[in-house]
Formats: sequence, structure tokens, C-alpha cells
Amino acid sequence: MYDILIIGAGHAGCEAALSAARMGASCLLISSDLTAIARMSCNPAIGGVAKGQITREIDALGGEMAKAIDATGIQFRMLNRSKGPAMHSPRAQADRTRYSLYMRNVIEEEPNIDLLQDTATGVECSSGIFTGVTLTSGRTVRGKAAILACGTFLNGLIHIGMNHYAGGRTIAEPPVYGFTENLVKLGFKSGRLKTGTPPRIDARSIDYSMVEEQKGDEEHVSFSFTKSPLINRRQISCFVTKTTAVTHEILKKGFDRSPLFTGKVQGIGPRYCPSIEDKICRFPDKQSHHIFLEPEGFETNEMYVNGFSTSLPEEIQFEALRSLPGLSKVKMIRPGYAIEYDYFFPHQINRSLETKLVKNLYFAGQINGTSGYEEAAAQGLLAGINATLNIQGRPPIHLQRSDAYIGVLIDDLVTKETNEPYRMFTSSAEHRLMLRHDNADIRLLHFGFTAGLLDTETFSACTRKQECIVAINQLCQELKLQPAEVNTILATLDYPALCTPQSAMNLLKRPGVHLHMLLDASKSFKSSVHAISEDPLVYEQVEIDLKYQGYLKRDLLMAEKILRLDLHKIPDAFDYNNVSGLSNEGREKLIKHQPDTIGQASRILGVSPSDISVLMVRLGR
Repeated sequence: MYDILIIGAGHAGCEAALSAARMGASCLLISSDLTAIARMSCNPAIGGVAKGQITREIDALGGEMAKAIDATGIQFRMLNRSKGPAMHSPRAQADRTRYSLYMRNVIEEEPNIDLLQDTATGVECSSGIFTGVTLTSGRTVRGKAAILACGTFLNGLIHIGMNHYAGGRTIAEPPVYGFTENLVKLGFKSGRLKTGTPPRIDARSIDYSMVEEQKGDEEHVSFSFTKSPLINRRQISCFVTKTTAVTHEILKKGFDRSPLFTGKVQGIGPRYCPSIEDKICRFPDKQSHHIFLEPEGFETNEMYVNGFSTSLPEEIQFEALRSLPGLSKVKMIRPGYAIEYDYFFPHQINRSLETKLVKNLYFAGQINGTSGYEEAAAQGLLAGINATLNIQGRPPIHLQRSDAYIGVLIDDLVTKETNEPYRMFTSSAEHRLMLRHDNADIRLLHFGFTAGLLDTETFSACTRKQECIVAINQLCQELKLQPAEVNTILATLDYPALCTPQSAMNLLKRPGVHLHMLLDASKSFKSSVHAISEDPLVYEQVEIDLKYQGYLKRDLLMAEKILRLDLHKIPDAFDYNNVSGLSNEGREKLIKHQPDTIGQASRILGVSPSDISVLMVRLGR
């Protein structure tokens, strides 16, 4: 008898097992292939727009993904540096093999995790409570709770042209049969989604004189808050090329044998990561599309062709690749393909990621209709935390939309219609100015500490950092700098000279004026600030807080209004049929989603403001 059984050892399964085990739960991690733990089946990269923020939030909560990419990254970049801090997003290419080995080593070093190489085919429950997992070997493993992190394995089907093959994640990995049918018998509703991957090529066959080199940042910020902020490691360059009119004509030759266009693929694909053939159809006026050539590791010549995801016939893929600048003699190691798989509509889970139909059964990752390693890892982490808290008799952790991108992710899953693979964007977060990558530790470390995933030293260091930020912020408001100290700076930025002293806060609100400039200009100001802290990460937070003070205050007020609605609980098994005045659509959606709070109900598509007013009156506002 284990505390928690984790089905699947992808990014969701790894975080689920590690978080639960570190909180004291005995865990069994079940995978059909233990050599594929945390395998990067698609792009070997972590982070990016919104995804980088999620990765740092995972670290702040006590997860492992950020440490893994810091240890195995081969190129690091900060995206959107030319934009405001809310848009800055860390991204790193990973050594695919080393990343998987790192996660396996971490898992094997955790004494509370046992590993089992077998395939789960279903769950057992009694009176609506989970009791065990059935295996291909014929036996049943018992546990107090289970987390299903099945990825794309459920009835997986791979398409290359008009050929299709059974596959769970790659052609070499078998799918899982029977699990979907088992859950459907229990009352769950499933759907079908599609994702894809591009061809892989031999890096030695590229003409590098014809492609643009894309280097990593010379000085880069680590993903983990508990490591050194700068990582000194040899980086590998990526390269950029683009499709041409010839490429598009070659690809069009295969449209009559495309599984997407002939109706062979029934699952809905990701809108924001379309295949190259889909791009050509959707944007016929666009003459070219950027293609990124990304290395897969230090000890391999295999290269990922980012932006060229396709399921066209293999010979069409090869011919089209050779039409790209720099790839006229390219060697294709393996073709791109599309994969269809089963998922379960996420309105069937609670905010804790526990299913509504079966107690102590949790869903995490692509089984909930999401895409992306980061989204999966975040769900796995929360599922592991909440399953363990449940066993320990403690309340679950619920992250609000104003707490984290992870809170936005989970709220979107349980309130919105997920009919296509869900991907996180900064535009999905209405509080994105507060949810920056640089302050994830300040926002979330207390959650990880409360759960038991972070030690006292780490939490105390964050508390000291917050105290220093507040103290320097106050100093900037009170201390005035003399005109003679700052007029030179202002002149270089075309500002008029000062005649009277100005506070550091007022000066920092001017575009182009930065804290390090003021520190260099005024010895007294510098000594006062250094007496509090000399940490550049503290200075970064102070500058952002002061420059965006008005916007942050407005954002905080809006978040507090939304939070008030989220504090209004809706009783379990509340009967919406007995509430007169609800619209028919609103009643139908409320019955379907069974929201936990008024705030959650207000975000369900089809539930109108008047429905919310009626509901609040009925619940005794």
C-alpha cells in the first residue's frame, strides 16, 4: 500500500512524484519505459514567453524543472528584453539526453519514491473513492491516491502522410489501450486532440554560411532562485533560416496526402503552434516563415527544425527541407509526424486537480488538454502537493489568478471550454504586470514553505530580500538628490536640468533613468542603499516597483475585487435547478462545471453577470 501512485514519468509525473515524496508521502512512479523519464519528445527547450514565468514559479514552489534546465541547458536567452519587465521571459535550449538523466538521478535519490516499469491500464474505485491501479502484468497496485499523468499515450496514433502507426509519444513507444475506456465506464467524458513535431536533421549537413547564427546571452539569469544567478558554461549557437516560395510549392504537392487536409486526423491541433502546411494555408500571402535550427545536445549531431512541424509524406518533407537556404544537402535523421491522443475535459476536475467523480484521483498534464512541458510540470507539482495534503488531512493549495501564471492555468482549465490544446500566454493573465519571472520567489515561496517543500533557510533568505526591498523603496521616497548630482544624467537623456532637489523615486519614474545611475551619481545615496543591501536582484525589484507604482496599485485593486468574489464559496452539490432567474445557458454551464466559488462561476463562458447576481442573492450575499 502506497500513499500515492503516479502513472507516467513525463514532466508532470516527475514533479508530482518529487513533490509528494519530499512532503513525506510514499510514492510509486509507474512508467512503461524507465529510460524515458522526463523525455523531451518535442522541442528540447524549457521556458519562453509565459512558459519561462511558469518554470520560475515551479521553482519557487519547490519543484525541480528550473534546477534541471540550469544543470543541462546548452543555450540561455532572455526574450523580449526590449519590452517592459512583465514581458521578459527566460528560455533555454536543453541537452535532451542530459535533462532526462538528470531527472532520473534526482528521482532515484529520493528515498520515498519506488519505480516500477509496467503499463497501467485502468483505475479501480469503491463507492466513488480511488483504491488501486490495474497493470498490464495482471496485478493491481493499491494506493491512497493516484495521479494520472499519461501524456499523449492514451490510444495514441501517429500520422506520416497517409500512413499511420500506433504510438504513445514516438513511433518507437507503444500507446496505452484500455485506460480511456476504463475511465469512460466510470463516467468521465473524453475527447481527442492532436499535436505534432518537426523532422530532425544532421547538423553536419548544414551549410552554415547560408544561415544566420543566433547566440545565447553572454550573461544569463538562472531559472532557479536557489542557484547562482549566473551560469558559466559553454553555450551552443542556434541558427535561423526561412522558407521560400519554392518550399511552399513543394509542400503543396503533398497536400492531397496530408492527414490534416484529407480528414484522416480527427483530433484538434494547437492553434498557436500550427504545422508548416497549416501556416501556408492560413497565411497564403506570407512569402516565407522563419525556421530555427536548434541543437539537441553537446554530444549529438541531431538538430531540431523548429517551425517546421509537419505530418506530410516523408519524401515531401525531405524535398522541402532541401529547398531551405543552407539545407540544400541536408540529411534527415527522422521525419516529422502528427500524433492523436485521448484527453479528458478538464471541467471534470477541481482546482486542486482532484477529479469530481472519483475522490483521491488526480489528473495532471496533457490528460487535461494542455500542451507544453512547463504547463504539464506545473500541474504535476500542484497535483502532488494537493494529493499529499489531502492524505495528511490538510486543506489544498489554491493559487489565485493574481498569485501566479499557474493559478491562471488551472483556473482557465476548470472554467473555460478546452476544445484544443491549451497553451499559456502572457495575454491570458490579466495581472501579468504583477506575475513577472523576477518576483516569482516573493509571490510563491511561502506556499512552497507551508507545503513543506522548502527549507527554513531558503524561506528566511526570501523574507530578508523582501525586507531589503521595502527599506530601499522607502529610502528612495524620502532621500532627495541634489541637482548637481543628477543633472549630468538628465542632460544625456535630454531632460531639462533640475533647480531643486528631487527624490530618487521621482527620478526613477523618468524613462531611461535607472537605479544604478543614481547610485553612481550620489555617494551619500549609494552608501545609504549599500547599508541595506548590495544585491542587484533587490535593486531590480525596487526599480520595477517604483517605475510601475501606479500601474501596480491599480492591478492590485482589481485583484482584490476579484479575490472577494473568489472568497464566496458555493456549497458542494449545490442544486442550480432550484435557483429561479438563471438563464438556461448559465444554468447548463454551472451544472456542467460545478464551480467552487462565485468568482470561478463568473469566469465560465456563458454565465452572464445577471446570473452571478441571482446566484449571489440566493447564496445570501
